Amino acid sequence: MPIRAVLWDIDDTIFDYSGADRVGMRMHLESEGLPGEYTSVDHALDVWKAVTDVQWARFAAGEVDFQGQRRERVRTFLGRWLSDAEADGWFGRHAAHYESAWALFPDTVPVLDRLADGFRHAVLSNSSIHNQDRKLRALGVRDRFEAVVCAVELGISKPDAGAFHAACEALELDPHEVAYVGDEPDIDAAGAVAAGLSGIWLDRRGRGGRPELVRITGLDELPGLLAGDTRFGAPDTFR
Repeated sequence: MPIRAVLWDIDDTIFDYSGADRVGMRMHLESEGLPGEYTSVDHALDVWKAVTDVQWARFAAGEVDFQGQRRERVRTFLGRWLSDAEADGWFGRHAAHYESAWALFPDTVPVLDRLADGFRHAVLSNSSIHNQDRKLRALGVRDRFEAVVCAVELGISKPDAGAFHAACEALELDPHEVAYVGDEPDIDAAGAVAAGLSGIWLDRRGRGGRPELVRITGLDELPGLLAGDTRFGAPDTFR
């Protein structure tokens, strides 16, 4: 049976999360001051990203809730204890700068336009409905997606098969009728394949490797892949 719908990740797939986070944190540090343990703003930005990755992994594993991972990011980054209110305040000031830098990747809207007539579209994110629905509306693309399914409300996160299946249920489609596109090889592409979907790894950074995965390096390759263009290593399930 052919692919009938595309299920999308958001951050670093259609939305330039890493770019916005880095620009926003740079602005935030200009306002708050550089913590003394960091030798430069770039050093601080690298540490912030590493701390974020660790705390998101803890959230995905169910070790901490959504608000808790935000607070732990702040405490770890600053290297000192803060009350919940203090951590929330610091993160909130950062978030204002981060949101001012929000932007879609340049290839997002053109590809959504190209796929609009042939496929249904929805979102599965390891974030919260509050954050992601608001983000998609601010970026002007919320109406492109029939459903936005998020881990916080589900109580399970990618790569758990239940998260992918919940998104398929929202579309009332079987997993084999759905392709999932995301920037993480394991959480997104491999997780989707294990759940019975057609997983596609969007490798924007050109990391390469992982020959067992269907890989594209830009969204402009996606329409051809879904049409069965074997230049991109498309398996028979994409035809």
